[in-house]
Parts: sequence; C-alpha cells; structure tokens
Amino acid sequence: MSAPQGMRKPSWDVPLLAAVLCLTALGLIMVFSASGIVAEKTMGSKYVLFQKQLFFVGLGLMAMMAAMRIPVTFFQRHVYWWVFFALVLLILTLASPLGVRIGGARRWLHLGPLSFQPLEMAKIALVLYLGYFFSRKQEKVKTFSVGFLPPLLMTALFCLLLMLQPDFGGSVFLAAILFLLCFVGGTRLIFLGASVLLAVVGGILLVIHSPYRLKRAFAFLDPFQDAQNTGYQLVQSFYGLGSGGWWGVGLGAGRQKLFFLPEAHNDFILAVMGEELGFVGLSLVFALVAVILWRVFAITLRQRDLERRILALGMGSIILLGALLNSAVVLGLLPPKGVPMPFVSYGGSHILGGFFCVGMLLNLSREGAP
Repeated sequence: MSAPQGMRKPSWDVPLLAAVLCLTALGLIMVFSASGIVAEKTMGSKYVLFQKQLFFVGLGLMAMMAAMRIPVTFFQRHVYWWVFFALVLLILTLASPLGVRIGGARRWLHLGPLSFQPLEMAKIALVLYLGYFFSRKQEKVKTFSVGFLPPLLMTALFCLLLMLQPDFGGSVFLAAILFLLCFVGGTRLIFLGASVLLAVVGGILLVIHSPYRLKRAFAFLDPFQDAQNTGYQLVQSFYGLGSGGWWGVGLGAGRQKLFFLPEAHNDFILAVMGEELGFVGLSLVFALVAVILWRVFAITLRQRDLERRILALGMGSIILLGALLNSAVVLGLLPPKGVPMPFVSYGGSHILGGFFCVGMLLNLSREGAP
C-alpha cells in the first residue's frame, strides 16, 4: 500500500552520511600518502596497504547498508546473543590458536587471511545491552542492586577480558561508554561519582604497578625528557604538526612518514595530515566530526522511546569517543592508547565497527523521523 498523497517515507539522515563519506574519502587519501613508502619498502608495492584499506571500506559500506535496512527491533530482540558472541570472541583471543600476540598483547583474531579486533564487537554489544537494560529497569534505575550493579558487572566482565590481553585503552573506552549511558539512563549521580573515583584509583594503581605504563605516563607528561625512547612517538608527532603551519608542506611531501613516526598511517595519521595539509586540513577533519556530533544529538532527541535514544547516543559515542581520544593522543593531551581515528586511520576492525554504528544511526534517523 502506497503512502497517502503529499506524504513520503522519512529518508535517512543525509548530513550524517555525507560527513562520514567525506571523512572516509579524506582518510583514504591520507592512508595512501602515509603508508606508500612503508608499504613499498616492506611489502614490495606502495599500493598494498591502500588497497587493503579500500577493501575494508567496501566491507564497511556493506555493514552500514545492512544495519540501515535490518529493523532495529531485530537487534533489540537479540541483545544477549550479541553480548555472548562478543564475550566468546574476547575469550578466543586469549585462549585459542586464533588469537595472535602482536607487540606483547593478544588483541587480534586471525580468521584465514583476515584479522579482527574483538574490542569493536564488545563496544557495540555493550551499547545494545545498556539500551535494553535501562529501558526495562526505569522503575528501579535509582537503586544500586537492580539499577546500577548489573550494567557495572557486565562492563567489568568485558574490561577484565580486555585487561588480560592487555588492553588498558580499550577498558577505558568501555568504561566511558558505561558512564555516559548510565548518566542518560537515569543512574543516580552518587553511584556514578563513586564508580569514577574507584576507576581512577584503580587506573593509577595499574599504572604504578606496571613499569611499561609508568614510563608511558611520564613520557606523556614530558616527552622531550626521553625523546629517543619512551617519548619518541609523541615528539615526532609534535614535529609533524609543528612543521605543517597553516597550509601544510603539501600532500605527499611530509617527512615524518619516512620511518620517523611509528604508526604514521594508523593511530598517528592526524600528525601526518597536520604536516602535509596543515591547520586547514586538520580543521576540515574536526569540522566533519562536529557535523557527526550535531547529527548524533539530533537523531537521539528525535527517538520516541528510551531504548532507541540510548542506542542512538551509544552508537554515536563509539565514533565520537574514538575521535576525541585519538585527537587528544596526537595533540599530547593524553598518553598514547592505541585508539585509531574513526574512518581515517588504517585498519579493518574500526572501519567495520564505525560503519555499522553509522548504519544504526541512519536506521534510527529514518524510524525516528516525525
């Protein structure tokens, strides 16, 4: 049956989609620029990593289109299967031959020719769970045992499995999602304040009792004190950002990617962008992120029920927290945490997860439209 004359089916959020696609296109350009020399030197062709990134983006677009078209109720009905699947993936990373140790940590699953980081699945599963939980426990959300303890324990389970890898940054990310969605879900502020205090104390103790984390903390406070060792990556990031000026040295003409800046095409790609495209190029990235922030709030406020509001805010938070943390690390405002820049940094897991979140937001924007 067709819609009545003069009425049309609500469309997806065009500004959100346009901002994400522009950010992705800019990311592809910068991945090619930042990775070409490294790929040619180590893999025999400067196009290898760029072609892989194109493949990841293609998979991400398919994930986005699936999330756009599958009814949101499908995800709501199968929340605990998502949680179970995410937990299984994290356990397999730790206790199976599929889990591979890279750089002293087991954070990746190798499935044939592909690698996947289960953290991205855990972020989505936690958002789905928190939306489901708070929408059904509103009458008891102010109590500790019913309204706050269950989501705290669920998040703690995810964080425990991440810390065993170890992945301190991933645990902080999930804790931030919990805090934000608990605040929106109606949790009492005294519970949130106490949990934040305990988390800060626990984080400090973890840093103090880990020589590696302690060195990174001191390097973050004064990277130039040990510029050739623990502060090396951050110092090289500063050199790249500082040499770019207003307009940059030119696309492809940067020096920091010439084996000076580690992870130039990954976590520190904004430093390469700042060097080659300058303040103007970085401002474009931040402007696109601001558009995503605006549309996430707009979509969230349009939702008709609490679960969908939490889903919209949670999916948006996965993208926006990633952008905030990555930018803060590159600018020296936070210790290095291994958080990629959404849609810009090289990598498949965060691209798939980010596009899935965008697909959910687009789905909710259409269903939540007046």
